[in-house]
Amino acid sequence: MYLRFKRLIDIFLSSLGLIVLSPIFLILIITIKLDSRGPVLFKQKRVGLNKTHFYILKFRTMLIDTPKDTPTHLLGDPEQYITRVGKLLRKTSLDELPQIWNIFIGQMSIIGPRPALWNQFDLIEERDKYGANDVPPGLTGWAQINGRDELPVEVKAKLDGEYVEEISFWMDVRCFFGTIVSVVKSDGVVEGGSGTTEEKEVASTEESVSK
Repeated sequence: MYLRFKRLIDIFLSSLGLIVLSPIFLILIITIKLDSRGPVLFKQKRVGLNKTHFYILKFRTMLIDTPKDTPTHLLGDPEQYITRVGKLLRKTSLDELPQIWNIFIGQMSIIGPRPALWNQFDLIEERDKYGANDVPPGLTGWAQINGRDELPVEVKAKLDGEYVEEISFWMDVRCFFGTIVSVVKSDGVVEGGSGTTEEKEVASTEESVSK
């Protein structure tokens, strides 16, 4: 029952977000175009509800000659590929804003397990143990406010399972405001191999670029 109500909340807030944040979208689009060659957006194949696939949208934060299909932590020195504007977008999580559209059309929810890359088979398998692949993926979630990039796969999947078990309006409120605090503090954000994570949740493999 709550999932239906949750979807109505997603539609309302994503619609509002697209309207209210449109000036910020415009500023970021112009800034990205002036900063480096290439399209403003890129899309990336992710795992959605019931392990179906969809393409997540992000603002481009890396140069267009970045190796394809390679997660950030496998690039060795990812800093050389991240644009000047991209560093700011990643630190503030503003690169995730285009996912408001994914939420609006029903591919994602505002709160839920972050959608795994299509080839993060270990994470997908771990999430199966907790039923975390059976709820809509989210822009942010319980794992994101409890470690984010620093979490090993097993811990991340377990936290996603805790979210599924406790899913409710109150749980979503906790995740929403917890995310605001985490973004302000830049908690758990790790680039390249400098973190302790076994599998980075944020993988900037710009495998499929679109304007």
